[in-house]
Amino acid sequence: MSIVRPDPYDGVLDISKIEAGKLKLETVNFDITAVLNQVSSLISEQAKAKDLVIKVEHAGVPAWLRGDPTRIRQALLNFAGNAAKFTQKGSITLRVLMQEERSNGILLRFEVQDTGMGIEPEHIKRLFNDFEQADTSTTRKYGGTGLGLAITRRLVNLMEGEVGVDSTPGAGSTFWFTALLQRGQDSTPLVETKPIQDAQTQLNQNFKGTQILLVEDNAVNRKIAMQFLSRIGLEVDIAVDGMEAVEKAGNKIYSLILMDMQMPRMDGMKATSAIRLLPGWADMRIPRHSATQSTNILPPAP
Repeated sequence: MSIVRPDPYDGVLDISKIEAGKLKLETVNFDITAVLNQVSSLISEQAKAKDLVIKVEHAGVPAWLRGDPTRIRQALLNFAGNAAKFTQKGSITLRVLMQEERSNGILLRFEVQDTGMGIEPEHIKRLFNDFEQADTSTTRKYGGTGLGLAITRRLVNLMEGEVGVDSTPGAGSTFWFTALLQRGQDSTPLVETKPIQDAQTQLNQNFKGTQILLVEDNAVNRKIAMQFLSRIGLEVDIAVDGMEAVEKAGNKIYSLILMDMQMPRMDGMKATSAIRLLPGWADMRIPRHSATQSTNILPPAP
């Protein structure tokens, strides 16, 4: 199975999209508990290695919201990833608070609180600038491009919110952002739990080891998708854009290709057309999944 590693250019691409006005926010119903649990899960390995406790708090916040869960998750993960990196002992708390009820929505405050090293006051004002870190020595020790916080600031601006940090050197930090969202409604299909569990068991039994290609330019989405796919035991290759997908499909026949639609260099539609022309891919079926704006490319059934 391919190992997902951070792509140093993902942040640059996100900033470029925002500046060019090409980054459009999604408006869908989403479960805030699921978003928080996903972020918690994505930093759990780092936290476990340091015996850090991860806490999740969202009392008083509507269970279902309406907005862009992907960008909320990305902003939270940028904060939580830093917290896991710079905290050596103690805990990390993911928190959502109801800040203000407005005529055009509800303003929520999202926080990531840690018990890490804290930040000196003179460094705080530069934190959310492009390619900046609190102390240049952190780049040598911990790595990173300094783009995560800048991206968060820009995403939050799109969601009509603000961003900031409260920190005490030696006592930890609380990074926060606000976002204007709507009250949502439960969009979960009414199905029983047991059939879902049975389906996952059957997938694991019948398709464990099946080779698939995941084509996705967003690093956060890649990590989340890999997490779900690995539970079924699938062998996953990664392509970060359509051009790389065509190249990989030309070297290997996959049982399934999960194709993102909007990507740099070559989008999903062009990549799909190009893959169809490759040997062994001519008769594929291409059902669409409008809810995720993705295309599943399947070879013909045997």
